[in-house]
Amino acid sequence: MDHQLFDHSPIIRRPRVELPDGKRLAVWVGVNVEHYRFGQQALSLAPFTAQLVPDPLNHGWRDYGARVGLWRLADLLARHGFPLSAITNAAVFEHYPEIAEEGRARGWAWVGHGVDNSSWWVGMGPDDERAALQGIVSSFRDATGAAPRGWLGPALTSTENTTALLAELGFTYSLDWANDDQPYPLNVPSGRLLALPYASEVNDIPAFVLHHHTGEQFAQSVIDQFDQLYEEGADSLRVMGIGLHPFLVGQPFRARPFARALAHIASHDDVWLATSDEIADWALGALPAPEATTA
Repeated sequence: MDHQLFDHSPIIRRPRVELPDGKRLAVWVGVNVEHYRFGQQALSLAPFTAQLVPDPLNHGWRDYGARVGLWRLADLLARHGFPLSAITNAAVFEHYPEIAEEGRARGWAWVGHGVDNSSWWVGMGPDDERAALQGIVSSFRDATGAAPRGWLGPALTSTENTTALLAELGFTYSLDWANDDQPYPLNVPSGRLLALPYASEVNDIPAFVLHHHTGEQFAQSVIDQFDQLYEEGADSLRVMGIGLHPFLVGQPFRARPFARALAHIASHDDVWLATSDEIADWALGALPAPEATTA
């Protein structure tokens, strides 16, 4: 089975495009702000209790993120000059309204992230998916004052209609397709939708849950990713996304080494520390618009 969602484009054959102000690399940090439904199995620290209701061990581990870890990360990012892109479940606004209040006051960028992180973005026909997306947009407008421009499916899940519906409803970028170091156009019947570089490996869930890295190892992977992209950015623009979850990197013993990685990145004057919204807005103006498709 093939697809029409995007065209193949080897990075070595693309025209040179300059980042704003002569920067050689853009870096953005996406903090996943999520709600997990009580009593439903989800990503767990200890799978041997995950089927229990209540499950204090695993629910508490995840809940630490919204109560404590998010605020530690928000302060850490601000201290090193990184704006925060909040990749947020719509259910967060209902269950943790203080997050919307603080995020608005602190100037966060808001990215749509499904309804909650107990529900994958699958199993919907186009009409149901459109209605679900419209409901999410309304929740963001009510809570943050604006519709989200970006989107990440829970666990990077998607239907075959998601990209077309996102463009139809006014979204301008998706993070679901983490397959490039530059923004590129997705093929949609109407509007414009970019794929923005996100991190499927420089991301704390695979690092800690799948690969069992230490905080120091994760911080070094961030530094190594940055150094390589920074070197390549001398010849052709690069965009680096860092994916975080507050119940993982927001833990004190992981936040401290991660701060050293942030300091390393921030020490480079020719790096653009931006939100995902800012990078997408720039790319929409800098990259040529593709011809509309009917796929």
